[in-house]
Amino acid sequence: MKGFFITATDTGVGKTIVAGGLAGVFRKQGYNFGVYKPVQSGHLVHHPEGDAARLKKLSDVDDPLEHICPYAVEEPLTPILALRRTGKQVTLQDLQDGYLRLKEKHEFMIVEGAGGLAVPYVADGLVVDAATMFQLPLIIVARPNLGTVNHTILTIEYAKQRGLQVAGVILSGYRDEIAGVAEKTNPSIIYSYTGIPILGIIPWIEELDRREIVLSVLEESVQWNQLQII
Repeated sequence: MKGFFITATDTGVGKTIVAGGLAGVFRKQGYNFGVYKPVQSGHLVHHPEGDAARLKKLSDVDDPLEHICPYAVEEPLTPILALRRTGKQVTLQDLQDGYLRLKEKHEFMIVEGAGGLAVPYVADGLVVDAATMFQLPLIIVARPNLGTVNHTILTIEYAKQRGLQVAGVILSGYRDEIAGVAEKTNPSIIYSYTGIPILGIIPWIEELDRREIVLSVLEESVQWNQLQII
């Protein structure tokens, strides 16, 4: 099984758009990609603004939402706390079971975590523990502005300490009209200190509900020749 685990330096940096958009473009290219969001907090699974619904729409898979996201809770809290407050006891093995179910249908998988790698996730692990279990290379989504160098380098170093392969970094939400020195130099600084390739700089997308626009932006913004999936 090949694919990617999509994580981020923080919450709300565009991780779902990257995960779903990558899967959607890869599927347009003829690759059989599935998408998996093991735990979602902030929306129930069928809510149209939830991560699972966005992943399904962007990727255009026919898997049921309950398979894409087997554990969804409404409160916008760190996943382990949101799950506990609904009385749900979820383990890493539960997440693995859902992954294996989708893996039977797809040659490649894109798995989206929650927030960053050190987020408390399920009863017996952090997000990083789930990423280790799935054994997929990481793509780290980061914001483009001041402060992202620190957050990105820390995330990369933590991933390496845990034995994870980092495929690259994608900066999301770049606004050329307000970009300053930090935004224009952050990609090269991150690369110079980590050696991890910058796979793309995705501009701010206003119409996130329009699949064709999101996929078109990613097609133009991502360095597809650097994404090794085979």
